[in-house]
Amino acid sequence: MNPVKITETALRDGHQSLIATRLKTDEILPILSKMDEVGYHAMEVWGGATFDACLRFLDEDPWERLKKIRKVVKNTKLQMLLRGQNLLGYKHYPDDVVETFIKKSVEKGIDIIRVFDALNDIRNLETSVKAINEAGAHCQCAISYTTSKVHDIEYYVELSKKFEKLGADSICIKDMAGILTPYFAYELVKRLKEEVNIPLELHNHCTSGIASMTYLKAVEAGIDIIDTAISPFSNGTSQPATESIALTLKDGIRGSKLNLDVLNDIAQYFKPIREKYRDNGILNPKVMEAEPNTLMYQVPGGMLSNLLSQLKGQNALDKYEEVLKEIPRVREDLGFPPLVTPLSQMVGTQAVFNILSGERYKIIPKEIKEYVKGLYGRSPAPIDDEIKNTIIGNEKVITVRPADLIEPGLKKYEEQIGDLAKSVEDVLSYALFPQVAKGFLENKNKPEEQYENQEIHYITVTM
Repeated sequence: MNPVKITETALRDGHQSLIATRLKTDEILPILSKMDEVGYHAMEVWGGATFDACLRFLDEDPWERLKKIRKVVKNTKLQMLLRGQNLLGYKHYPDDVVETFIKKSVEKGIDIIRVFDALNDIRNLETSVKAINEAGAHCQCAISYTTSKVHDIEYYVELSKKFEKLGADSICIKDMAGILTPYFAYELVKRLKEEVNIPLELHNHCTSGIASMTYLKAVEAGIDIIDTAISPFSNGTSQPATESIALTLKDGIRGSKLNLDVLNDIAQYFKPIREKYRDNGILNPKVMEAEPNTLMYQVPGGMLSNLLSQLKGQNALDKYEEVLKEIPRVREDLGFPPLVTPLSQMVGTQAVFNILSGERYKIIPKEIKEYVKGLYGRSPAPIDDEIKNTIIGNEKVITVRPADLIEPGLKKYEEQIGDLAKSVEDVLSYALFPQVAKGFLENKNKPEEQYENQEIHYITVTM
């Protein structure tokens, strides 16, 4: 059997999971040439929350970050994460914005685009997959993994076949909550290897404490690629440690080909950086703790933190356990959506409202109403008519692809941002995050001496 390939996630998901995506470009660039020597299958360096965080918190242009990384990395493929029709934001964007964003991402240096839809609604991936293929990049379609009455092995087999038919070059089992158990992983990978003819990758999180065991069983079943993070940005709500997995596999018949000495050098570089974020409070010790309750409630680590924050703000921390028990009930009411952005935030907020108001669905957020109307896509299981009536009354549910209802928007965004945009990339930044990008571009375009004396204020949101 072929050696297991490894994708390094520290420069995207690793620091997104542990330090709220706060790694600066200047902290990334000095180690890139060393990382380029390891022999990784790919390095995940962009997408997810990195784009938002660069603009919102770091006063950096995310497009420039990608350009600088590509200039240094010569031997290793660069990978990004894309939320399908949501791109890197939290709503559906027009097709012309999706197509242009993907084209520019590939032009700036992305080789592999991992694309997923929060509901596994294949219609929400059609435009992205076509654009990725036309841009000449590798298209990896990702399963948003979850468990429920409808999410069994047959469900994932059929979904994977649809991905392959749609134009995927590979498939990723994306387990954002860390709930894929080792023996089920073995059975799932075994079946998928029998049913589809393209490579399989597994992306897992250590939140529940079982990810490394799950990786080993997946390797035994024939998984082609696994995602790991260099040790200073591993474990907790991140991925298993690259060095630990590489050393473990070394003794098996599918040992990876990574350079272990270089991995040690990379870990030594990142250790003081991690400690800096620990000392300044951005690395919260809680994200390093295993939370086996994740397996029961299927709540990703970031969602747990968000729930605690919401309840603390309402002086209702004593309701935490009640809210945790309410989340699976809300999820079942809504047709078992996977708990991944933006559905995780939506389901969690509805559960909080249900408990704090003392009456289920007394308060219903706008996003939940739009979800039930079909504006986010098709729910994995049908929503009960009684629940539907409670949430939206007699309002009509759409059955078309949600993006079919959205007019082309690139020209509109270009007109709105005006002379502040100096490139198509600036227009795309504005399209995704209008308020934040506008503030960033205003400061970016000021004379240098005026810019240096300008105090920068951005609106903070929960990511």
